Amino acid sequence: MVSGHFRFRRSGGEARFAGLWDAIEWPAIVRMCTMAFSTMVLTAGLANSAWAEGNISAQRQQELLYLLQQDCGSCHGLTLKGGLGSPLLPINLAGKPDAALVEVIMQGLPGTPMPPWRFLLEEKEAAWLVWALKTGQTMKATP
Repeated sequence: MVSGHFRFRRSGGEARFAGLWDAIEWPAIVRMCTMAFSTMVLTAGLANSAWAEGNISAQRQQELLYLLQQDCGSCHGLTLKGGLGSPLLPINLAGKPDAALVEVIMQGLPGTPMPPWRFLLEEKEAAWLVWALKTGQTMKATP
């Protein structure tokens, strides 16, 4: 039975497609898909960083980084490697969703020393801090 470019045949009781399907080089396709996915992720990351830096003034970014180092650093360690609070290094935050981290910053964690920062920060500023933490941009503040 012929259908388009593929031919369906039975051999030894097994049904399988023959023709172009058999000619596909699967390792090459996997490599192409991996490269395409990597490009999409990189592009999304660059777009996210451009968004993050574009919506917060340079002066406010410096203020936020100073807040991060001094106020957050008082519990999370001045180098953000942990202390009373958990470490805030990119490797420690890698698998955590941005929205969840923003929520923790804004609302705090009840029953823990982590306070809510909603009285001092806008949500977009908390999102910028998450971006800064995840990309290692945290040590750029000038006193």
